[in-house]
Amino acid sequence: MKKLNNKKIVIAGSRKTEEMSLLIEKQGGIPVIRPLQGLLYFDESAIEQELLFCVNNKMDWFVLTTGTGTDRLLGAAERLGIHSTLIQKMKEAKVAARGYKTYAHLKKLDIKPEIVDEDGTTLGLIRSMDLCDFAGKTVVVQLHGEPQPNLIQFLENRGANVIQLLPYRHVEPESSTLDTLCHELSTNSIDAVCFTTAVQVRYLFEYAKRQGIDEIVRESFKTRVNAVAVGKVTEEALREEGLDHVIVPENERMGAMVIELVKYYENQ
Repeated sequence: MKKLNNKKIVIAGSRKTEEMSLLIEKQGGIPVIRPLQGLLYFDESAIEQELLFCVNNKMDWFVLTTGTGTDRLLGAAERLGIHSTLIQKMKEAKVAARGYKTYAHLKKLDIKPEIVDEDGTTLGLIRSMDLCDFAGKTVVVQLHGEPQPNLIQFLENRGANVIQLLPYRHVEPESSTLDTLCHELSTNSIDAVCFTTAVQVRYLFEYAKRQGIDEIVRESFKTRVNAVAVGKVTEEALREEGLDHVIVPENERMGAMVIELVKYYENQ
């Protein structure tokens, strides 16, 4: 017997949708493509003044949240002619790193972080920094793709002067796609939504809030529709929206996410 048994499974990502659809179909499910990723582009001019400020003043901490974002920052610094100065500032300051890719990137630069997250999530990074003294300290926070209000609030509540480096700009997914998915959730006409990045979660709930239906969407996930996350960071975004039940695989892979959903239905 096919495990997904004609269940409608939404794919919220825009990458590898054909492979995921085929896997869902092989398990007897019906794939529904609702791409929520939007577009992301690098706006170097958005951080030039902040980077120049960083190299011309004393920085106490650098909090780096992604390896890709750190690499992009250093690339922007190189084009400004301040690459080696910025690296030296990082070495003179204390550094906190989220995620193994960020840690690996810093290792290549011969920078040893003072703080490393517990589990690759922002919450894990915050927990790891809980005993640090940030009062009166200047803290540079590298962000990738989206703001991190919980992280910024944590640092500011501890008395830090926070400089945010967010060189990316978003273009939202089509409003028609968001509207369709919200309708499907509110009418319980789908069975699960597979989220492959945290930003997909943000877009869905931000749109639902603007439409005044966020509680309806949230209740749908709590009572009828399964929320599925590709990994811990995406799971964290769903839990921040108040969802207690999230299906997430041990291995952060799209295929593993579908198989984990199959296992969930098998055990029901």
